[in-house]
Amino acid sequence: MYKSFAEVKSALSSGESVLGIVEAYLKEIHAQEDLNAFLEVFEESVRKNAQIVDEKRKNGTAGKLAGMVIGLKDNFCYAGHKVSASSKILEGFESLYTGTAVQRLLDEDAVIIGRLNCDEFAMGSSNENSAFGPVLNPLDKTKVPGGSSGGSAAAVAAGLCTVALGSDTGGSIRQPASFTGTYGLKPSYGRISRYGLIAYASSFDQIGPFTNTLEDSALLLEIMSGADEFDSTCSSKPVEKYTEFVQPAKLKIAVIKESFDVEGIDKEVIQKMEEIIDQLKKDGHEVEKVSFPYLEFMVPAYYVLTTAEASSNLSRFDGVHFGYRSKDAQGVEQTYKKSRSEGFGPEVKRRIMAGTFVLSHGYYDAYYTKGQKVRRVLRNKTDEILSTFDIILLPTTPATAFGLNDVKDPIQMYLQDIFTVHSNLTGNPSISLPLGTHSNGLPFGIQVMANHFEEKKMFNFSSYLESCVK
Repeated sequence: MYKSFAEVKSALSSGESVLGIVEAYLKEIHAQEDLNAFLEVFEESVRKNAQIVDEKRKNGTAGKLAGMVIGLKDNFCYAGHKVSASSKILEGFESLYTGTAVQRLLDEDAVIIGRLNCDEFAMGSSNENSAFGPVLNPLDKTKVPGGSSGGSAAAVAAGLCTVALGSDTGGSIRQPASFTGTYGLKPSYGRISRYGLIAYASSFDQIGPFTNTLEDSALLLEIMSGADEFDSTCSSKPVEKYTEFVQPAKLKIAVIKESFDVEGIDKEVIQKMEEIIDQLKKDGHEVEKVSFPYLEFMVPAYYVLTTAEASSNLSRFDGVHFGYRSKDAQGVEQTYKKSRSEGFGPEVKRRIMAGTFVLSHGYYDAYYTKGQKVRRVLRNKTDEILSTFDIILLPTTPATAFGLNDVKDPIQMYLQDIFTVHSNLTGNPSISLPLGTHSNGLPFGIQVMANHFEEKKMFNFSSYLESCVK
């Protein structure tokens, strides 16, 4: 099976067609249906688009991504195709337009094979919150693939598509990447347009890819990045050549001291971090453990702010304008109440209620305003570290993938994001690299974080780290 775009290009140069590559993926998707990664396979449109790309290849007009087969997390808008955010509330809804990030990939002749399962409205760390059942981890089907972009991670790890898109609000790309042994990239906030992404928390959400190689991550970022008139939060900073990896000079690397003392962190994750630090020092880099005394405040601040934004963003799903409407409802008030109560799952309802509470009169200053102040403190401290150091290095997850139904307490589930929420709160770019393998046979990721819009430096360091650690 084609695990990378390099393998796809090699097959194409050996005489294979894009349609032939698509057929191979379709066969694999049907063979691994039990993973529940895909909610819908676009068999008709993907075959048709593959034939169009084959024609373009014949007449020499094909784009940079000809032959790349992409899966979309089920919160990306793709014109003429259904999108549901893995929720009953968007039952039967078909997108009227294509989002910017997706359109930029289509413009380079990538083909889209289907929509991938995720935690409902991207709320979760295990992909057990989908209205359409949990996704299984292809490396061990008794384990979760992580969340919320679990379907995307599972599809890439299982070879069901070349790459997949996910969204990352507090670790929803990097945490599943860690659990499935794939590369998960969360770019700087504003690097990729969010136009056409169903919002969870608008000031946190960022689009990014899942891949099996670092080169594919860099290529996708290069193509999807850049200014967009449809998203005012999207940066107009020039897009660098991320795909041209350069061996970094001697760097100053910060390691968050408190990340080693987190309750529940696996000894083998700490051991791998120590091994990497030793290797970096041997290679002449300066590595220092720095104090980030706010680690314990990050998850609470994150959940106060994101639930507040979710409460506002999800108010549009009301049973009136589009999507699911309760059949038992009579009158306006009942239509709202019953449609939302029946349409949303328990985790989404929990977060909407928490968000409504923190925004309510009498609690706004105590929670929401304070959360924003904490966010500013976190940003300032991170900026201070990165004014002295080139890179921050930390684990992606405290441990390897946990079992299905193992984590029942919502608070314990929220703590799965302890190392990933940092770069969403501060807007920094970060990537999870599949550098660790536990004695239990499962992978875990190591996270590289850089200064705002320094993805180029992050990729250069990641490429070097991969070559010296593996």
